[in-house]
Amino acid sequence: MSVIDIHRAHSLNKVHAREAAENLAKDLSQHFDVNYQWEGDVLKFKRSGVKGQLDIAEDDLHIHLELGLMLRPFKSRIEQEIHSQLDQILKA
Repeated sequence: MSVIDIHRAHSLNKVHAREAAENLAKDLSQHFDVNYQWEGDVLKFKRSGVKGQLDIAEDDLHIHLELGLMLRPFKSRIEQEIHSQLDQILKA
């Protein structure tokens, strides 16, 4: 199992942090066919070969994904996409 674990500090209020997380989830869903759903302030990701979550804290977004064997070759690409999206949505 290959793991992507990203922490990103933010200064957004709870509403804007949740919107940022939703935008990230939509992008990952489009690029990598990942399903997602909210459970409180935790955004759960799942599809065949990947599972994980995005936790929203007061000043931190924490993304933890576990990639199965078939998606392991795409780890770098997935991680780059997450960082790119976080750069865009958190710069506002």
